[in-house]
Amino acid sequence: MKFNFFSKNNGENKKNLDKGLEKTKQNFFTKIAKATVGKTTVDEQVLDELEEILISSDVGVDTTIKIIRRIEERVKQDKYLNTKELDFILRDEIVNLLGENNVTEPEDFYIPALSTPYIILVVGVNGVGKTTTIGKLASQFTQRGKKVMLGAADTFRAAAVQQLQIWGERTGVQVISHGMNTDPAAVAYDTVKQAVEAKADVVIIDTAGRLQTKKPLMEELGKIRRVIKKVVEDGPHDVMLVLDGSTGQNAFLQAQEFTRVTEVSSLAITKLDGTAKGGVVIGISDQFKIPVRYIGVGEKVEDLQIFNKKEFVDSLFNKVQ
Repeated sequence: MKFNFFSKNNGENKKNLDKGLEKTKQNFFTKIAKATVGKTTVDEQVLDELEEILISSDVGVDTTIKIIRRIEERVKQDKYLNTKELDFILRDEIVNLLGENNVTEPEDFYIPALSTPYIILVVGVNGVGKTTTIGKLASQFTQRGKKVMLGAADTFRAAAVQQLQIWGERTGVQVISHGMNTDPAAVAYDTVKQAVEAKADVVIIDTAGRLQTKKPLMEELGKIRRVIKKVVEDGPHDVMLVLDGSTGQNAFLQAQEFTRVTEVSSLAITKLDGTAKGGVVIGISDQFKIPVRYIGVGEKVEDLQIFNKKEFVDSLFNKVQ
């Protein structure tokens, strides 16, 4: 059975999502209201202003052009469109666009049943909320009865190791660490080996985010993947890139760089509650065709949510009263 994102106890998640996107939608709808004031139909000027609004909301140029073209087609077909209908049409076209990516929506904090631990390798630049995301994931998986182990393979920042250990204590999860300035691959190897021996369900490994040194980063991630495969042949099962949504277009650039140096299979976009740039999720989901698995809309553990395209867009268009 497909998991219904807002069933059971997820009404609170919906409220948190609405609240987390508040700055984005306030900014978005204020601009749309100004663009359509005094207008009765969706004309070329309205579309030009809408294009500027989408780009300034960090939806991205390519995705914005796709959306505008779709709305232009609707205007041609319907001959006459009232500006009051613009919100509905815009929402409809964004949902349709994202629905064409053919990417399966995740089901809850779902982990497939394997004979080995499910291994998640987490990548991303420093400061995007990588370690915090790992801690929140550990908590979510633990709450669902999974046995979780963490690997502190970001050995170039003492704060990263300590932060992960704090999350381990907070969630009752074992953290494998060799301390600072040690071999990250050795940490990854020991983490996976101990997880196999302990019959853990999930392993999450933190890594260093030094985007400015692409070749060493690529070599390091390659080495980590190789040593993981020595223990679990088909691991890692997920390479998750964490992006800071509040950085807007910089998040696009980071996604471009990381997808060049390693095989990214999922995305987590954080800090959406503190920004008016939530449109970046739409653009990244459309442009990279990599599943946006999680979004962060607050500081609490439950504010790390499963990303559901339709529900995200619905919340974005749920106007603040």
